[in-house]
Amino acid sequence: MKNHTPSPQEKQAAGLLGDFKTIYRPDAKVARFLSVLGFSGIAYGLYRGIQDNYLAEIVHINAFERGIVEFFREIPGLLVVFILAWMYRFAESRIFKIGIAIMTAGLIGLLCSGTGKFIVVLFMVVFSTGEHIIMPVRTTMSLDLAQKNKGGAALGITSALSQAGNIAGFVLVTVSFFVFSRLGFDRKDTVQFKVVFAAAAALMTAAVLISLALTESSLKTSRRRFYFARKFVKYYMLEVFYGARKQIFITFAPYVLILQYGADTSVIALLLAICALFSALFSPFMGKLIDRLGYKFIMVTDTLVLIVVCLLYGFAHRIFPRNIAYIVVCVNYVLDAIISLASMASNVYVQDISGSQEEITATLSTGISVNHVISILIALLGGLIWKVVGIEVLFSLSAFLGLLNTLYAATIKPAKAIDPEGPGIPRG
Repeated sequence: MKNHTPSPQEKQAAGLLGDFKTIYRPDAKVARFLSVLGFSGIAYGLYRGIQDNYLAEIVHINAFERGIVEFFREIPGLLVVFILAWMYRFAESRIFKIGIAIMTAGLIGLLCSGTGKFIVVLFMVVFSTGEHIIMPVRTTMSLDLAQKNKGGAALGITSALSQAGNIAGFVLVTVSFFVFSRLGFDRKDTVQFKVVFAAAAALMTAAVLISLALTESSLKTSRRRFYFARKFVKYYMLEVFYGARKQIFITFAPYVLILQYGADTSVIALLLAICALFSALFSPFMGKLIDRLGYKFIMVTDTLVLIVVCLLYGFAHRIFPRNIAYIVVCVNYVLDAIISLASMASNVYVQDISGSQEEITATLSTGISVNHVISILIALLGGLIWKVVGIEVLFSLSAFLGLLNTLYAATIKPAKAIDPEGPGIPRG
């Protein structure tokens, strides 16, 4: 009998499997953890793919009310540092399970409830609470499952799997609503949205059941509420400018496409899929660009480009014919997602001026809270601006915030020129 000669594909598969085994601890039940991330990633893609059209076309949330919805939806992000501090006795794995269960409850609520504004927003907040709870513990669990010095590779797998799941969900929404339209469903028919909610809830329920099989770990991390230091003032201010500008796009850019240009659910989901795909492809390139050119150069130049993106988004319908303006706005929607990857430069800046890993973690956590404070305020203000003076002024404000971000980033000094302001958080 002749010996079997492995094909190139078999060799590649064996190599990938071997690499996978070297990343995670031999005793780690990593398949269960990654399965939860995969199912929840697809479920999130399904949910996010229909969210804005559901609010606009089914729940009848207008532009002003959209800001109010976002205000409440972002509150869990502001409070998560207190929620996690309250659960300080729990292991990371238990917190992860609780977060997944809360997300599932939110989706089941959206599926089973009516389309009243209050009840829909309530379950969106429930979903958002679970989503924000699992964000930090997902990272720490990935690191805990990894072998020594393989944390970066483990985080890469975690991020790639979540992004792949999101993209799959977005694409499924696009295909589903295209099929629904061919079957004669009106774009404002509630049934098709409920079908997607049902699919997302089923996937999240599967994720919950799998998560129950995760081994309870003894891993616990120190959870500080806030950490402020004088040397990080510029970072906090950059988070204010970036958070305000970005929130305008996150909250109102899809609504411009829906209300101003009539974009249906398939289009919005497809744009989200394209944004996620480009983000996955360009993230490594952006990281290398930051290392090569320096975080200050990236901070200054990326927002200059974003100013143009914001102005075109707000004034395209004034400059071009409607059909051309629609294409211009869609392109700029994707460009915003790509260019916003440069926001990771601020994390490198924090790393450069920090004295310890604990100080980096505490500072970035505080930055997230600062970002959420300004986000919920700008969401309320943005809806009011759109209602009173229109999208031109709203996106001009976004451009102005980008300009302030650029000017402020230009004042950053090299790390060696910064007074470390004492020891900060104790090392070791």
